[in-house]
Amino acid sequence: MECTVSYGELSRMTQFKDKAAKREADFVSAGLFTYPALQAADILLYDADEVPVGEDQRQHIEITRDIAERFNHRFGPTFTLPKVVTPKAGAKVTDLQDPTSKMSKSSSSEAGIVYLDDDPAAIMKKFKRAVTDSESEVRFDRATKPGVSNLLEILAACTGRTPDAVAADYTQYGPLKNDTGEAVVSVLAPIQERYRELLSDRAELARLLRVGADKARAVASRTLERTYTNIGILPPG
Repeated sequence: MECTVSYGELSRMTQFKDKAAKREADFVSAGLFTYPALQAADILLYDADEVPVGEDQRQHIEITRDIAERFNHRFGPTFTLPKVVTPKAGAKVTDLQDPTSKMSKSSSSEAGIVYLDDDPAAIMKKFKRAVTDSESEVRFDRATKPGVSNLLEILAACTGRTPDAVAADYTQYGPLKNDTGEAVVSVLAPIQERYRELLSDRAELARLLRVGADKARAVASRTLERTYTNIGILPPG
């Protein structure tokens, strides 16, 4: 994959540029630069037709398509060209304390990040302290009201509505923060319950991991064999 993508393409990746800029005085791993090629391999290996991602990952799927097209042109039909699939709401969730930046575990503070295993009280606390603005009008406007718009988009994603429709239900920020927190707690509840079940039975967890690995290997092995054949090299073993 790295031989089928250029230095220029990788250097233009937004995530690399942003993260590298924030770590100017720190060690910047080469893996940060080259991982889009590895991500492309992970996607193409499983013949994915569609890849559900957030808006910030759109560029990575696009470069995956570029790599696949270039490879197919050189070696013949090998990889499926995946399409980006993003949700109508919640495609870009931003930090609750810094709504101009995406919500990321690499953030310097956890106050604006909601983790899948956060307890309900912690989630509610984070949403109640979410940054909004000095106005009082509740409306969806990413440019001028990023904090409020982020809350509206999260609540819309949790309830299957649009941000504008959600905004029509509120005249104050307090109830919006509370309802958004409760909606997130509700969505995460079954995930957290299953998470605890799996952690309480390590043997079952290991079995499920083996089942998943076997299914993945069955798909990947076919793609890998096709790739070796088209390149003209002998498969390992």
